[in-house]
Amino acid sequence: MQPDDVVHVALSEAERYLLDRGLVEWGGPARCTEPMAAALGFDSVADLLESGYRIADDLSNDRPLTRRDWTRALLATEVVFASDVLGSGHDWEATTGLNDHATFRTLRELQLRLAGVIIRPR
Repeated sequence: MQPDDVVHVALSEAERYLLDRGLVEWGGPARCTEPMAAALGFDSVADLLESGYRIADDLSNDRPLTRRDWTRALLATEVVFASDVLGSGHDWEATTGLNDHATFRTLRELQLRLAGVIIRPR
């Protein structure tokens, strides 16, 4: 399987919403840096915002994503949810309407569901 292979993954509405919010949060209140954007698989902070909104739109409309985009969506969501330094952290619930417990549970479900799709570093 290649990074640009397009894959459809059936997600629940809650899973799609979580990934959507995880990408959109980078536009505020999260504070991404260029090195973090690169670590998340984007070319730059500007690419994170541009591509992130495109991926979020694809998720919201239940379109298939490339394996690379599935990976970037999951990783961006994991970091923006958990990090209070770069991500939304303690502001997560206020800005997304998702409480930490529900987010964590849904995130774990997504990690399992996407395990065969995401790209793991070698």
